[in-house]
Amino acid sequence: MLLDSLLETVITANSAAGITLTEFVICTAASIILGLAAAGVYMFRSTYSKSFVVTLALLPVIVQVVIMMVNGNVGTGLAVMGAFSLIRFRSVPGSAKEIGAIFLAMALGLETGMGYIGVAAMTLVFVGGMWMILCATPFGNEDSNDKELRITVPEDLDYTGAFDDILAKYTKSATMTQVKTTNMGSMFSLRYRIKLKDAKQEKEMIDELRCRNGNLTISCGHPVVGKDLEL
Repeated sequence: MLLDSLLETVITANSAAGITLTEFVICTAASIILGLAAAGVYMFRSTYSKSFVVTLALLPVIVQVVIMMVNGNVGTGLAVMGAFSLIRFRSVPGSAKEIGAIFLAMALGLETGMGYIGVAAMTLVFVGGMWMILCATPFGNEDSNDKELRITVPEDLDYTGAFDDILAKYTKSATMTQVKTTNMGSMFSLRYRIKLKDAKQEKEMIDELRCRNGNLTISCGHPVVGKDLEL
């Protein structure tokens, strides 16, 4: 059957100890094509850097070569594992989307490295298709009325309850999530998680708040999560 032939490996059972040139070329070509396709899926409606997408495109080939070289050799596999354990990634942690793309590229490399090119292609079709569909739909979008409010106040202002009446007027809910000192300890920075009653009244709320905090800095924007969260 066609499906069964797609799921079969192109690497023969008796070649575990020595991959033939034809098998290596076929798997490498498949890894390059699938890597480029995976990078294209990641770039769909995403902000990205060229260095990341180039790495993403090449990752399946790199993983495939490693898998083919350690195939059937436990000693080599342990040596490779030890070598990779010495690697330290010195870049900042990636976003959830970047990590997902890296795992997809690694999965493709594992599949092509074992000779299952058909399985790798199906994985890319299913996962890449769902990726693009979810990116193109409102799935997971934030509520536009959910905001993060930051208010700077002078050190002599008792901030406890100082803005409760204004927040009750313009928001459905308001929770203080952080208080920290700033400007060499001469001011406090208050952080709130709020849900506005009406997004059109945001300016009115800020105007009333700045009259209360001595016209110091106020910011209101979408909540930051993950790696964007400011410490």
